[in-house]
Amino acid sequence: MYISYHGHSVVKIQTNTHTILIDPFINGNGQTDLEASEVTADVILLTHGHNDHVGDTVEIAKRSDALVVAPFELAEFIESQGVKVHAMGIGGSREFEFGTVKFTQAFHSSSYTKEDGQSVYTGMPAGILLTVEGETIYHAGDTSLFGDMKLIGDRNNIKVAFLPIGDNFTMGPEDAAYAVELLKPEIVVPIHYNTFPPIKQDPNKFKELVKSAEVQVLNAGDSVQLSRD
Repeated sequence: MYISYHGHSVVKIQTNTHTILIDPFINGNGQTDLEASEVTADVILLTHGHNDHVGDTVEIAKRSDALVVAPFELAEFIESQGVKVHAMGIGGSREFEFGTVKFTQAFHSSSYTKEDGQSVYTGMPAGILLTVEGETIYHAGDTSLFGDMKLIGDRNNIKVAFLPIGDNFTMGPEDAAYAVELLKPEIVVPIHYNTFPPIKQDPNKFKELVKSAEVQVLNAGDSVQLSRD
């Protein structure tokens, strides 16, 4: 399994059988190394409906015939654009051919702004627990720090956690570092920073604050270095 980071909150997981994308915001993402017109996927997982997370989902899904797995209202919105979806709720899990998905709570908001300026409500925001090939990956989506991260950490053996550190809209470095203590991942990767001026951060500050996990600060296109047991 290869897990790579592609700027902002974009994560790709390549298994032996599937290519999985999380929050594929590519066009308009000055931090990414990807070209939306060239990206393919078997599965797209979405944390919430904001444009900088839904991104190029519809284009990629239509071209690749990908399945989009998302919180219920967001899944309905994506489905209305001619894409095949699987809708889920917060706290629910589902075993798919590619692995098991469980949506966790996240404290944020969720809406999609259409080209005409209309905002579409897209339900509750979420984090994602993805278990593939015996490893669990946690993508927190956009969220503040919350106490039930301890439950997520206690009940899951998290190999890699992707946590926002940008502040302003989500956790900043200090709160994200505290979240690591609650989640207890083996590896943590900071995301959702430096894409726009309000979320400018130094990821090395976050790295210095984290004492209980290995922090990997990745450039777009870099892969997570997984330890071999």
